[in-house]
Amino acid sequence: MAVDVRDMLPHRFPFLMVDAFVSQRGDEFECVKNVSHGEPYFQGHFPSESVMPGVLMIEALAQAAAIGLQMREGDTMPEGAVGYLAGIDGARFRRKVVPGDRLRLTGTITRFRRGLCTVEAIALVGDEVAATATLSFVYAR
Repeated sequence: MAVDVRDMLPHRFPFLMVDAFVSQRGDEFECVKNVSHGEPYFQGHFPSESVMPGVLMIEALAQAAAIGLQMREGDTMPEGAVGYLAGIDGARFRRKVVPGDRLRLTGTITRFRRGLCTVEAIALVGDEVAATATLSFVYAR
């Protein structure tokens, strides 16, 4: 199924951190971010050694989680509801992410009730874990 992530997220360049939706199976989802030399943050974040900032890995995971939730819930999502990141717990960064890496943004939706959502999120490069976090969202209009 072809999904345009721009139809699912309010974000646009340069802050759209998801390039493609890959899959949705029950509560699990996967999206990808292709990290390129042209990313605007590389100009000022360790210019002599380009490394994707950890906070942007978390943002990419949050955006992927929003897509995963919308794919899971389908038409039952409230019209006009926007997910706002409400919490980041246990964030850990295990591997540098550099230009040329394909960042797999995966997660499991562990809760979605009354506009509150919790996701166990993992960013991988190949099979290597780059970052993990428990993300919480609140959906509001």
